[in-house]
Amino acid sequence: MSASTTSAPSPLARFAAWLPAVPDRRVRVIAWLNFIGNVVIIATGGAVRLTGSGLGCPTWPLCTADSLVPVPGMEEGYHKYIEFGNRLMSPVLGILALLLLVLIWRMRQERRDLFTLSWIVMGGILAQAVVGGITVWTGLNPFIVGFHYVASLTLVCITAVLLWRVYSPTGPRQRVVPTWYLILTHVATLAMAVSVIFGVLTTGAGPHSGDDDVLRRNGFDATILEHIHAWPGYVLFALTLVLAIAAWRQKLPTLRWVVLLLAVELVQIAVGLYQARNGLPPLAVGIHMVLASLTAAAMVSVVLSLKQPTKTLTAQA
Repeated sequence: MSASTTSAPSPLARFAAWLPAVPDRRVRVIAWLNFIGNVVIIATGGAVRLTGSGLGCPTWPLCTADSLVPVPGMEEGYHKYIEFGNRLMSPVLGILALLLLVLIWRMRQERRDLFTLSWIVMGGILAQAVVGGITVWTGLNPFIVGFHYVASLTLVCITAVLLWRVYSPTGPRQRVVPTWYLILTHVATLAMAVSVIFGVLTTGAGPHSGDDDVLRRNGFDATILEHIHAWPGYVLFALTLVLAIAAWRQKLPTLRWVVLLLAVELVQIAVGLYQARNGLPPLAVGIHMVLASLTAAAMVSVVLSLKQPTKTLTAQA
């Protein structure tokens, strides 16, 4: 008499089977957390700079020469805690990026777009941590600080693309807007990029150096840069308004994203005018920084909505 036996699957095999084969709720939640986390680190980085806490931990990767965390005997005050709190965001983002990679692992062949984007997010987080260290080593060089912000904003855009892809089916895509609309959208994107660059230069010339003892600025005239920064911002708003009206009149699928972009721009312009006319209050400057990243993310959504999956259009026909 013979009995057939089947061995139980190994824990690794059970874990592999648990991983999603298609983007499900688990993937969407972690993708959202990656996006939100990269926006939050812009807010915490802004808090470090605008409270003068940039050198609260005077070295990197340790907080002091002998300790990873703030210790008694350091300079009194809250600066070290604000700076160290921002540093803690990097491992949090690293964990979120790793979770995303793990969840997408099983579908890495079918969804190479998500797998590639996940690796880019992970690499970006690691690179950002190093740039943060260079910022400390260079005594808050305004150009390095500016690059640090632009890199963070770029990560927000990449995670926005990732979010979009998570919710989109695979397969070829085709343009669903007129050629002139496509060109106008890319011109608006260029205007936004120019505004961001000059905004970073304006901040680097302004009073918020990141530490009360750091007087080095980038040497440009902040008043002139303030106006140059605003001009492409107004061009962006005007172009977005044209895009919104055209999308509404022609019933284009870009409408909801352009309206979202327009709303964020209105708030951004209001905050920008307020901070410029009230001596650059730190809270307003911080809000302006975060809104810039959300504006960029909304613009990414507008650009991605210029094309729709072919299978979706076929089903709707």
